[in-house]
Amino acid sequence: MVRDYELTLILRSQLEEEGIASTIEKVKGWIEGEGGTVVRVDHWGRRRLAYLIRKEREGFYVFVLAQLDPAQVVRIERNIKLSEDILRHLFVRIEPESKPEAAAA
Repeated sequence: MVRDYELTLILRSQLEEEGIASTIEKVKGWIEGEGGTVVRVDHWGRRRLAYLIRKEREGFYVFVLAQLDPAQVVRIERNIKLSEDILRHLFVRIEPESKPEAAAA
């Protein structure tokens, strides 16, 4: 069963454009390698963090919308945790919208 997921990443602020693009391509490769589909990637840019993360004051935010099987999320998270260029990540499952005709029945 394929579900929709939002993945938010905070990358190290010292990464150059090539490093950011490379890290995003790695994450997309991990998702697609597990049989998932990357629907959209949004670059939110460099932002100041609310608190220090690994001695970093700023991070580069990236938002990924993907379709995955729930069993693959664990393997993708393992790869994300091992990446030194990713400071933080958050996987959130998107709940399907309830249809009005289903609620009325």
